[in-house]
Amino acid sequence: MKQIKLRKGIYSSPLAFVCNMLLVYVLYTVCRLVFLWSNWESFATGFDKLELNQLIVGSLLFDTSAILYTNALYALLLLLPLHYKERRPWKRVAKWVFVVINGLCIAMNLADVVYFRFTGRRTTTSVFQEFSHEGNLLSIVGKEVAHHPFLLLLGIVLIALLWVLYVEPRAYRPQLRPRWKYYVVQVVAMGIFVPLCIGGMRGGFTTAVRPITLSNANQYVNQPAEAALVLNTPFSLLRTLTKKSFENPQYFTAEELDQIYSPLHTPRAGQGEMLRKNVVVLILESFGQEFVGALNKDLDGGKYKGATPFLDSLIAVSTTYEQSFANGRKSIDGMPSVLSSIPMFVEPFFLTPASLNHLSGLAGELNKESYYTAFFHGAANGSMGFQAFAKSTGFKDYFGRTEFNEDKRFCGDADFDGTWAIWDEPFLQYYATKMNEMREPFMTAVFTASSHAPFKVPEQYERQFPDEGPTVLHRCVKYSDMALRKFFAKARTMPWYKNTIFVLTADHTSLSSHPEYGTPVGTFRVPIIFFDPSGQMPAGRHEGIAKQIDIMPTILGYLRYPHPYIAFGNDLTQVAATDNYEVAYLNGVYLFVQGNEVLLFDGQKVTGLYDYKHDVMMQHNLMGKSARQGEMERKLKAIIQSYMSRMISDEVTIKK
Repeated sequence: MKQIKLRKGIYSSPLAFVCNMLLVYVLYTVCRLVFLWSNWESFATGFDKLELNQLIVGSLLFDTSAILYTNALYALLLLLPLHYKERRPWKRVAKWVFVVINGLCIAMNLADVVYFRFTGRRTTTSVFQEFSHEGNLLSIVGKEVAHHPFLLLLGIVLIALLWVLYVEPRAYRPQLRPRWKYYVVQVVAMGIFVPLCIGGMRGGFTTAVRPITLSNANQYVNQPAEAALVLNTPFSLLRTLTKKSFENPQYFTAEELDQIYSPLHTPRAGQGEMLRKNVVVLILESFGQEFVGALNKDLDGGKYKGATPFLDSLIAVSTTYEQSFANGRKSIDGMPSVLSSIPMFVEPFFLTPASLNHLSGLAGELNKESYYTAFFHGAANGSMGFQAFAKSTGFKDYFGRTEFNEDKRFCGDADFDGTWAIWDEPFLQYYATKMNEMREPFMTAVFTASSHAPFKVPEQYERQFPDEGPTVLHRCVKYSDMALRKFFAKARTMPWYKNTIFVLTADHTSLSSHPEYGTPVGTFRVPIIFFDPSGQMPAGRHEGIAKQIDIMPTILGYLRYPHPYIAFGNDLTQVAATDNYEVAYLNGVYLFVQGNEVLLFDGQKVTGLYDYKHDVMMQHNLMGKSARQGEMERKLKAIIQSYMSRMISDEVTIKK
């Protein structure tokens, strides 16, 4: 008993605070180690190239900032120079504040152990806006927790340690220490803590140091994806609470900018009468290029089969490209990129103030030529903000789970997957049926849903698509590929089929099992397929690059669209794919891919240059050694500035 009293009685409030903060540092480190262990495949190829001391310094820097921000109230409760804080009720409140706040932070860090696999970055505040319309979100989270019992148990243990190992200050006894001495100690402790706290929150003490942000993590690692190792989730959330999505960097004058890059597209002289073909765009949930056997003929020594036999057969009679890329890492990035030629820079476009700008897209432009336009998504109406974006970009109608359920020709909620949306097979059959009832020409788009968490297939297909493959997504992709085969089989029987241009792509990549798909370039690789049943668009695989934001201008160029419009991608009927480029944003760094090279740029300076074709794992930094570096940096800066300035000034459409 004497020892226990001694343990609880030797700590003053400042010393108890220090001990408890050290405990939080230890638990953050445990979370980071679990994060690394669970996502090892994402870091394994470059981990031996990282400087361990830099990794530790960076981790401590960002952990310090997060810990001080989140524990500001607790610090106030323990360090205020008032002897009233030594009373038992005050101490009890302080302990509860400490445990609850840091328990939530531990839960956030452990949640990203799983979520990182899908996004490639630490979670930011955009996630709350992204899922703000999901009424089944608690159900989804609950199922994910049930699928990861180890993380649930670990979280309970770590939060319990916060309570059990908490160091409580001793009771103040004025008879043992004069009150003036007590106040001297407390004031000195507070005087030391305040400047240390400010410096720790900012990430440094000099006037040249701005408060650190997400992009600062890149100075401690070699590649953008590795920044997640240095960051922690509470910091990422805090730093994006009030982050501005758009700031004009003013790299160039307005005259210089227009000479280097402009997103304004104008009709070609003498292009002839517009082709009044139907346009059908299929955005396939999580169908990263890695799943497509026809686009990975050299993978696994040429033995790789993939998970998409139907898509492989379609590619054989379609137009594809040697390199094809997404322009974001989330579903809410895919829709603006594919349908409106708007890439994701800094934050998902849906979630920024610019989403209220005057917008257009394939639907809005083709409306001008009297097309009928409609968007389809098998989830609850309003899910992911797709319905709102579809309406704002010109789609005349929206068909979601509500409309599917109301159509008596289909089974309604009997075809609901129980968590997210209508299974792909019945919903794609519904999609084909509805298009057969539309007047031509029409432009439609569908966003599939089954190749997604909770990674299930309909019960009747459990044996046909067993739970096998390198990732849990494989059988879902196989099921969705089968659904595509049945969709095209039905579409072929319909009169509008041969007068239609089909575009198939993924919204983003997801789980991967090959290291080359975990690099900064690999994490954006998706199929982009143009299929014309009439044969007017010649089939074949072209050298060069295609990206999601090229889809809208390429389709409009192919149709010989007669009006000017704004699109941040290129028309591949006018720009050779060998001269084309990819542009994307990941963990505070812009990626610019052209030819054999990828340039990394943090908004102020180039941080890396790699020959990604010959140095697939991006191990050898060629910064300063390439003759094209200056030209690539100049082009990227112009794209960024044009994008930012147009978003700020609401100039992403041609206004009448």
